[in-house]
Amino acid sequence: MAADLSTLRTNLSALLGDKLGGIDEKLGELTVVVKASDMIDVLTRLRDDAGFEQMVDLCGVDYSTYGDETWEGLRFAVVYHLLSVAHNARLRVRVFAAEDDFPVLESVAGIWPCANWYEREAFDLYGIVFTGHPDLRRILTDYGFVGSPFRKDFPLSGHVEMRYDPEQKRVVYQPVTVEPREVTPRIVREETFGQN
Repeated sequence: MAADLSTLRTNLSALLGDKLGGIDEKLGELTVVVKASDMIDVLTRLRDDAGFEQMVDLCGVDYSTYGDETWEGLRFAVVYHLLSVAHNARLRVRVFAAEDDFPVLESVAGIWPCANWYEREAFDLYGIVFTGHPDLRRILTDYGFVGSPFRKDFPLSGHVEMRYDPEQKRVVYQPVTVEPREVTPRIVREETFGQN
């Protein structure tokens, strides 16, 4: 497998040249970093010239905090998971949005039509806008929902709660009434638990 990854690394370096922002190997797969300005050209070349005919998944990522350390660099990225059936190879392509305040990337629905709903999900949950998308609208949250729930700065309890009001016979929104609390497991808070 390592020989296959080194061959793939060499082939990708030759194919993409200076458009390759970085390449890393983790968990038996390669991850390629590409600039947002080069993403459509690179992804098209990966499909047409490198044989990655399928996009298996697309996910948004908020790097505002990453692991135990502070992240330095752009905050929002989209990771494309590509598959080449012909070459039996997988590839991750990471593209960072140029702005943290209003993350925007181009849609790849023209390259892989299956990206349509994945991009809608990243838009809905992370607030990443995909220009050129044929129908960019919310897919998992309500149309009146405010915010992006998968961003790391979104409050755990949200901003509003929704419930059915039997008197009004409709769904109503109201501010969150949940009291924030910390739940400590019983084995931690009771000193004598389990000593019988």
